[in-house]
Amino acid sequence: MTPEELKTQLIEEQKKAIVAFQTANDEKLKGKIGETELKAVQDKIEAKLAEINTAIARLQAPPAGGQQKPEEKSKSWWSGFRKALLGQKMDEKESAVHAESRAWAGPSEGKTMMVSDNTTGGYYALPEFVNDMIKIDVLYSPIRSLARVRSTTNRSVQIPKKTSSASASWVSEIGTRSETTNPKIGLEELPVHEMFALAKVSRQDLEDAAFDLQSFLRDEFAEQFGVAEGTAFVSGNGVGKPQGFLSHPDVTGFTGVTTSAKITADDLKSLFYSLNDRYAKNATWVWKRSSTLAISLLTNATTGAYLWRPGLELGSPGNVLGAPFVECVDMPAEGSSYKAVAIADWRSFYYIVDRIVMEILVDPYSSKSTGSVEISARKRVGGQVVLAEAGKIYTLKA
Repeated sequence: MTPEELKTQLIEEQKKAIVAFQTANDEKLKGKIGETELKAVQDKIEAKLAEINTAIARLQAPPAGGQQKPEEKSKSWWSGFRKALLGQKMDEKESAVHAESRAWAGPSEGKTMMVSDNTTGGYYALPEFVNDMIKIDVLYSPIRSLARVRSTTNRSVQIPKKTSSASASWVSEIGTRSETTNPKIGLEELPVHEMFALAKVSRQDLEDAAFDLQSFLRDEFAEQFGVAEGTAFVSGNGVGKPQGFLSHPDVTGFTGVTTSAKITADDLKSLFYSLNDRYAKNATWVWKRSSTLAISLLTNATTGAYLWRPGLELGSPGNVLGAPFVECVDMPAEGSSYKAVAIADWRSFYYIVDRIVMEILVDPYSSKSTGSVEISARKRVGGQVVLAEAGKIYTLKA
């Protein structure tokens, strides 16, 4: 082996020694090994560096009087490396040995210690790991906060429902009284439906992750259950999932008659006053955020003034025609024949039933052949319109 090839080999061995100590130090910081194990690794690497420095000395010119011996150089190099790793300042001997080592490596290896090169300084610059998660904002429908919600321990809930009212008649003081029309009673049944989520995680990932993966997945599942049920409460077809109020055949409303595919002030008024007085006083509008913008841009055809100015005028209420509004991500935006607006006394209009809020199952057996653990979640919930007359839907003009 030529001196140049030997020099290259020694450089690589020196790099491997540095990486080996950095790996051991990382494990010590994570609590995977103790101080005793780290010291054993340090002693082994120190001996290896002593061998490398001895070989370096043989490749260089014979040492001049007073120059450090290879063993002393190894100790100085190691001591300097430890100080650099801990952010401490090297003494003169340690700095000289490190400078000589970098110079001996040659221009191709780089003489400047840099964070961008692990072998010349990057391993000294330790990153800070934050035990937290940056998460995107997940939007889902707020119908649960508006509707009536109850829990059950059964597969469905049955609620008696009056389908027609009794009647009364005028009669004279001694007039004959015959039976009047009696009320009729029906039965509204709300079945509960099931949804699930499942993730496979390797055992090593569960063991080595710096934060609690199971808790993270539990929060993710709960969030996505909210997304799925929110969509179903709005537009679900009732087959294997809740029936949405936009899909219920008995919910009537108002179809736009003026501007095609656009929300208009006249249509909003017609929709609001098509709702029974009893429900109108407790009603809340529901529409998409983009519809809030569309309504806020409605203007007087003559003066050009905005018809609705919430936030633009002091004391201007955040409601439309006296009823508050809620933005719902699952409502359709403006478009031809789209059901873009709903208004209802929601506690009378829509009913939600919870059977199981969320159940978590950790299964280490089903995927054991792949070294994985299955973490699954399930939820049982039902929902549907129970009193169609308590709500109205605005369908935009085609």
